[in-house]
Amino acid sequence: MAREPFSLVIITFNNADTLERCLAAADFADELVVLDSGSTDATVAIATRHGARVATHPFDDYGPQKQRAIDMASHDWILNLDADEVLSSGTRGVIERALENPQVAGFRLPRRERMFWSVQHPWSHRNGHLRLFDRRRGRMNAVPVHAAVEVDGPVVTLRHADFVNMGDDDIAARVTKINRYSSGMVAHKLARGQRFSGPMMLVYPPIFFVRQYLFKRYFLSGWAGFIASVLGAQYVFLKYAKLHEAKQRAKRQ
Repeated sequence: MAREPFSLVIITFNNADTLERCLAAADFADELVVLDSGSTDATVAIATRHGARVATHPFDDYGPQKQRAIDMASHDWILNLDADEVLSSGTRGVIERALENPQVAGFRLPRRERMFWSVQHPWSHRNGHLRLFDRRRGRMNAVPVHAAVEVDGPVVTLRHADFVNMGDDDIAARVTKINRYSSGMVAHKLARGQRFSGPMMLVYPPIFFVRQYLFKRYFLSGWAGFIASVLGAQYVFLKYAKLHEAKQRAKRQ
């Protein structure tokens, strides 16, 4: 049975270190669309060499930029990846079978994280992310920092497929990211009028650590899993701590 054609959509900015692997693993896509925001390295050259349709637009925010790339695509079905995400071996067959007369609005793909010098153990819990979808029934939402696709209709998880996020190749990079992300989430929470909760700042970080390290089986990744769990708890703590700081600053002003 013939499958639905689909477009691979990626936004880029100086991703030469990871883009080659990303595109090579997804070269079965019927179309490659790359929207760049002014890279100064070999990103555009790599995309062009893989036959991608490349355009440039200044970056304003993740959600709007990704939606522009989706709007550029020729096909209705979209595989939405970041430039540092690589489909795992065997995922191609799962995706192609899923696109044979699909009866849903989209499919989640489980994601494994790069944990500094290793990759998340495949037997640990993998969060599913909506990455393959029918754009006639969905689009990017406006959530800052963690913008994602939302669809109108049922979604199924492709449990025998996954992809690896190749970002954060060292601890310093992860710390930098959680500092930036936590600040972005605080701005979002303030805009929504969310109040500071001292008990949540006190209780939730250790709960998060236990859930991540034990119940999601990050311990299977050794010390890398332990460090990733601690830093995840730190991210949770920083969101509440920075929200409290912002409230105190507003009072002083």
